[in-house]
Amino acid sequence: MTGYYDYILGLIPLALVGITGSLVVVGLQLTAAVPMAAGVAALLTGHALFVNGPSAPAPVRRHSDHASHTARASRAESGPAVLDAD
Repeated sequence: MTGYYDYILGLIPLALVGITGSLVVVGLQLTAAVPMAAGVAALLTGHALFVNGPSAPAPVRRHSDHASHTARASRAESGPAVLDAD
């Protein structure tokens, strides 16, 4: 399943090559077209990093997780327990 960042990774080289080629065909010099295309690629990268930045999904607590957490908390209050390394 393709996501937002997959599209961004595809659009960055497409913007560099496609916009540069389009501007050169229209008549702009290559030395002017490349920085313009690079600016678009930089805007795409900036949007992916800062506007729609990557983040870890928030953990979902289930009822069974809550019950085991309260059981562990009550055991912790009763005194030290033997810890298993596994």
